[in-house]
Amino acid sequence: MIKATITNEMLARIVSIENCRVLFPKHRIPPAISSRLRKNSKKKSTYASNAIEGNPLSEQQASDAVDSRKRHFLKPEEEVRNYYQALTYLDKELIKGTPFSKKLILDVQKIVVAGEPPEKIGFRGPMPPGVLFAVYDSTSGKPDYIPPEASEVESLIDSLCDYVATSDDHALVKAGIIHYELVTIHPFEDGNGRTARILSGYYLDLCGYGFGGVGSLEEYFAYDAQEYYAALQMGLPALYYNGRNNPPHPEVWLEYFLRMVELYAQKSTQLVQTAQGESLEASLSHLSKKERAFFDYLIEHDIREFTPIQMADVFDVSNRTIINWSAALAKQDLVEPVLVKQRIRSYKVR
Repeated sequence: MIKATITNEMLARIVSIENCRVLFPKHRIPPAISSRLRKNSKKKSTYASNAIEGNPLSEQQASDAVDSRKRHFLKPEEEVRNYYQALTYLDKELIKGTPFSKKLILDVQKIVVAGEPPEKIGFRGPMPPGVLFAVYDSTSGKPDYIPPEASEVESLIDSLCDYVATSDDHALVKAGIIHYELVTIHPFEDGNGRTARILSGYYLDLCGYGFGGVGSLEEYFAYDAQEYYAALQMGLPALYYNGRNNPPHPEVWLEYFLRMVELYAQKSTQLVQTAQGESLEASLSHLSKKERAFFDYLIEHDIREFTPIQMADVFDVSNRTIINWSAALAKQDLVEPVLVKQRIRSYKVR
């Protein structure tokens, strides 16, 4: 198990990510635009995570496979559809606040490898005598990584779940450790990397670092897959028991992981701010000059809630005029009526 010690670089990344979370705009994005951003991000994550595993589909082909309604799919298409379904499943679990657990790990892997033979679903079992379970180099045929014995898998997963539930490590660090441990324990015959990437992202979402489901963390891992694998391997021998079970310099992986999360956080914030600005301009374009001036006044004076009579005094107009202006703003989702016994008492600025 990785034992985290916070380095100066890690601390700087954590502070930067926290700042992004503070700055992340949460309002004035119409549901339709928010939904489109989230769907595009899920597609990017689906494409990128599968590309790391060697899936040959282009980003457009992966997107088309997700949207397709045909009945029969080639294996690369099934892989991207499965990943997208796993993300959709976790969207629902996130709403329920489902914690990280062994059951969740198994549920996600089952979706990721749907359609594979039964022996590839769930924790791997012992290999036949004389057969070594390993991750092999596709060119040389030599083992790149030899994970722990199958008999240890469940206890190692239990230890990981206990760590996540009880440790006081920062949530961003825990997410990195979840990622590393799932890849390193390699509990399944298939789907280990994809399950690790999905679940470390889910834990970030669960702890408030999901940035509205906008942006794709996986695309930063996929940008340089060799760097991603090098960070996971940390220059250690191929055999799990020769250092990867307790790496001497875990900061190599954790610094890399936090750097990728920081890039993801910055991009997510930028995407939403851009969409927010475009949405706001579109809404404002439907207002008259007086309605626009009224809204500008509310924003410039940081007025969060107001009554018609208050604003009537400020603008030296009738209550009815303020009500009409407010109705125009509400139609553009810029303010929200506060109802008391089915009557509008005041308005809140969104």
